[in-house]
Amino acid sequence: MEGVIELGRQDMDPSRRRVLGAGLFSVALTIPGWPDVIGRAEAVQTGKASRIGMNEVDMVISMTERVSDLDDQFGGRHARPMAASFMVNTVAPYLRADATEEVRKAMLSAASDLLYLTGYMAVDEGLHGLAQRYYVRALELAGAAEDHLTYCTTLRGMSVQAVDLRHSSKALDLADAAAAASPKAGPRMFAFLAGQQAHAAAQSGDRTTALRKINEAESAMERAESRGKPFGSYDPSSLNYHISQVRYELGDVAGSVEAMQQSDQLRYGVYRRARVRHRATLAERQLQLGHLEAACATWHLALDDFPMVQSGRADDRVKSMFGLLRPHLKNGTARDLYERARTVAPAMLAS
Repeated sequence: MEGVIELGRQDMDPSRRRVLGAGLFSVALTIPGWPDVIGRAEAVQTGKASRIGMNEVDMVISMTERVSDLDDQFGGRHARPMAASFMVNTVAPYLRADATEEVRKAMLSAASDLLYLTGYMAVDEGLHGLAQRYYVRALELAGAAEDHLTYCTTLRGMSVQAVDLRHSSKALDLADAAAAASPKAGPRMFAFLAGQQAHAAAQSGDRTTALRKINEAESAMERAESRGKPFGSYDPSSLNYHISQVRYELGDVAGSVEAMQQSDQLRYGVYRRARVRHRATLAERQLQLGHLEAACATWHLALDDFPMVQSGRADDRVKSMFGLLRPHLKNGTARDLYERARTVAPAMLAS
């Protein structure tokens, strides 16, 4: 698993990170298909590491969950190097260790999930080329582990990255590939995938597909919620976020604001980074409707959490806020917000 080690080392060494530009999501990015990657991975060679069992697998899973929690609450700027170090120093040796076939596949699956999470955190920092390399490696390990869940989740994550960068066609291709690779998805997973398909289709200008997919996501979520409301997975707040994005891409700004407000009300408190980003997005759309004072009130809420979040995407939203407020500084409400933001945000964001 030398590829995993090298990737982790690149992430720990800032001088070696590369951000791809126009080539992102071009034909040069080869996405391994499920039939191609299943059972095909770099050989797991026996080295100096001792034999591992399910205890080591459980430890990797638990560590990934802890890093994910830190990412949700504080952003990925500090958590990603921690994940990369854990990958190089602990997980990679485990992948070379002796193990039963059951344990080997379980460890590959756990490593794949960690790679996906680390790629997601790289996206949060705007390190898109690095993120893609993590994502492709996660796909390869998920295939070797026969882990459809992580494989589909990673493809969906790549679609989220693409849609955020407005590579609409590629975003839809990746979202469709994720759905196609998950033929036995339960209702919550189906909603998770269909919501992203809807967002990508809406951005691509395919109104019919977007509305059909978001309706399918809503129906699936209703079935999922009737079976209970597990914490930490795709939930009604996430669905309302996708409804908001679909409405916005289709030109319904007021409907987008309504759905984003509903998403904010339903969001679990631990998702601080998402709260900052989505409240800031909500404020931008309120301002777009001409509701300056409502937008300022929402931005104030975003700033309440912002100092605790280390996130490139959150920084981008605050930088955007400064730019949008400047034409309105004769308004006392806007000026008060602007001055408050200058006391809590890094000076470079206000420039």
